[in-house]
Amino acid sequence: MVTPERLDGLQRGFARLLESYGVAAADAYPLFDRLAAAHAEPHRHYHTLEHVGEVLRVAGRLAATSPGTVALAAWFHDALYDPTHRDNEERSAELAVTELTALGLDAGTVEAVARLVRATAHLGDGEPPTDPDARVLLDADLAILGASPVRYERYARDIRREYAHVSDGDYARGRVAVLERFLARPWLYFDARMVLEGDGPARANLAAERDRLAAGMAG
Repeated sequence: MVTPERLDGLQRGFARLLESYGVAAADAYPLFDRLAAAHAEPHRHYHTLEHVGEVLRVAGRLAATSPGTVALAAWFHDALYDPTHRDNEERSAELAVTELTALGLDAGTVEAVARLVRATAHLGDGEPPTDPDARVLLDADLAILGASPVRYERYARDIRREYAHVSDGDYARGRVAVLERFLARPWLYFDARMVLEGDGPARANLAAERDRLAAGMAG
């Protein structure tokens, strides 16, 4: 949950971010309001402004080539999120293009943001992306996997709530497949600090959730 104070901080940070691209705060605030409203949709439980804030915080620790581009992509990467759709990242990238172009950002920046948003579909085989900014954003997006067990369990519950339309059995089977794909990857994170701090805890969290779901399926 995002407190009013944290919401104000996110709004100010968003305005400063767009100001660095020549956008006046008066023009940035309406876009912030639209993004905040999108992340507050009732079907969202994990993909909320709390997640955006966590991604921004982690990305800020890492060595992005273009921190502003990464931050803009963090804001847009779940802007359109419907768990019944498979094209959320593509739709969010298209929204980023529309909104940022309307604000007058240059075409190169807009395309870079859209490319990063598309990367958060996590469709690769786990090998490091060639784009260093994509590595930063993907690490930040998956930082939750290496959180404390208590925080990870809340994340897992919130993801389940977002898929309330799916039966328990179907959800367990699908989720186990996702967890096993992540566990099979040679790399969960790409930044050396993220690997050192997060890889072990992330694999332990993923395996624990997989085992809980598998036990429920067997029972």
